[in-house]
Amino acid sequence: MGELEELAQELTKCQECPLRKDCKGTVGWFGSPTSPLVLVGEGPGGVEDDYGCPLIGPSGQLLDKALWSVKMTRDRVLTTNVIKCRPRGNRTPDIMEGEFCAQRWLDKELEIVKPVVVVALGSVAMHYLGNPDMRITRDRGKWFKTKGGFDCIATYHPAYLLRQTGKALVQSKWDVYYDLKAAKEKVEAALPDYEFSSGKPLNLFELFKKR
Repeated sequence: MGELEELAQELTKCQECPLRKDCKGTVGWFGSPTSPLVLVGEGPGGVEDDYGCPLIGPSGQLLDKALWSVKMTRDRVLTTNVIKCRPRGNRTPDIMEGEFCAQRWLDKELEIVKPVVVVALGSVAMHYLGNPDMRITRDRGKWFKTKGGFDCIATYHPAYLLRQTGKALVQSKWDVYYDLKAAKEKVEAALPDYEFSSGKPLNLFELFKKR
């Protein structure tokens, strides 16, 4: 059993904070444990809590399309979240909740995977991986180092795109496209032979069942 699998088993037993009482179970990570690219979101929503998979709901389906636009598929990268349990009412987790959870789980994931590049999806991930003074509208698309020393770029969370319309939506989609493209190109500069795509987008609902 690999280190990431062992960590996943430990995660299922976690009862360390009140968030665990309000959800069906913890939601870990999905994808390749040897991926040089890790995408970090905010936390599970209702669909993620139902299926036990990160970014499987509407936001995740939009992420899959964005990844496909730059010739990446979810099984060849690793997707995870700052928070592993769904906050009641799908509210945004606060900074203290994010730090409490991520210090126990996300930091260990990154230490095991040792990615070349981390993509922070949205402000919650950006604030934890970078610093709380950063702003997603100002600092997305800019490179910074995480606390663990990994190269990181922030982009909009797909849930943000789902709330937009018209020209703002078109612009934000292009921003995400170029941010993901930049992340991929940085990995390719270090590992030119890495295969980012398995040939077709995954249907995660074929891999996960309601729990």
